[in-house]
Amino acid sequence: MIKEISKEGKKNSSRDKIYTIAVCGVLTALAMIFSYVESLMPIPLPVPGIKLGVANIAIITVMYAAGVKEALIINIIRIALTAILFGNFNSFIFSMAGGMLSILSMILLKKTGQFSMTGVSIAGGVAHNIGQIIAAIFVMGSSTIMYYLPVLMILGVFTGAVIGIVAALVVKRVKI
Repeated sequence: MIKEISKEGKKNSSRDKIYTIAVCGVLTALAMIFSYVESLMPIPLPVPGIKLGVANIAIITVMYAAGVKEALIINIIRIALTAILFGNFNSFIFSMAGGMLSILSMILLKKTGQFSMTGVSIAGGVAHNIGQIIAAIFVMGSSTIMYYLPVLMILGVFTGAVIGIVAALVVKRVKI
């Protein structure tokens, strides 16, 4: 955060808040752009529907640089606006289910202080896939989709690690 000291020696907290809101707005827009671009580029894997989750770079950056409350709000806004602008109701359901389970698990693990940023990101990637499978079970009315979960969990570990490493590099350079 900007740590300006006034003549009285106090922090300029309203300026800090405005700066934090502005940076969070930019990171929300960036997360939406990442989501949109990622939806345009299919991953050449034999597993349908796989995404890297690049938008989570912004979410994890906000979580570690600004706070968990800001990350939760930005994640909800990103999911809702991305679904409205570029998706449909089903994409909203799947994204919200995965996104909320992911962010909640990342918040809990971060608060323990036992995990690195990469570890928190890996857990978020796996939790996101679990949330989407749970949503798919309700939408499809069948639990056979659970056979897809082991593959998704392996890919969630891999993509979560990559996203966590990149987010750690970004957090070092972003000042919120």
